[in-house]
Amino acid sequence: MDLQIIQNKIFEIRGCRVMLDYHLAELYQVETRTLKQAVKRNIDRFTSDFMFELSKDEWLELITNCDKFPDNIRHTPTPPMAFTEQGVAMLSSVLRSKVAIEVNISIMRAFVLMRQMVIGYEELLRRIEELEVSTDAQFNELYQALTQLLSQSQQEKERRPIGFVTYDRSGNK
Repeated sequence: MDLQIIQNKIFEIRGCRVMLDYHLAELYQVETRTLKQAVKRNIDRFTSDFMFELSKDEWLELITNCDKFPDNIRHTPTPPMAFTEQGVAMLSSVLRSKVAIEVNISIMRAFVLMRQMVIGYEELLRRIEELEVSTDAQFNELYQALTQLLSQSQQEKERRPIGFVTYDRSGNK
């Protein structure tokens, strides 16, 4: 399964990366109703850090900000269930089909890839911040040196000319 397709179905809600029941049912090739029934029959496996139901406000915000949902899902009266990475892993023990196992493996790979990308971005951000600090320090030193040179040139007295001084016959320079 294409990891990009799966990554497009992962959302950030309540500070967690989650997949919605509708998308999971689509990937597992089952009806959303069937997936929800399997979860409800095994609800003790799905603690709040594995799965939660979106509030109506969260669902409306997600619909407003994301145009990936078909009309029948947009207008459903009940908000969807959101599954964290651990919740998706737990679904494979509830849905025991071969498709579910294969899809779960792909989903786990997508979550891992996204985590690696975040770590890469954090490393890049850290390096940029270090570069900014070192560049700021170098420019500060340069600014101080230029300021010092300018202040010295303004304080200098009149200098004696270098070279030969010629006098005309009247004694003037």
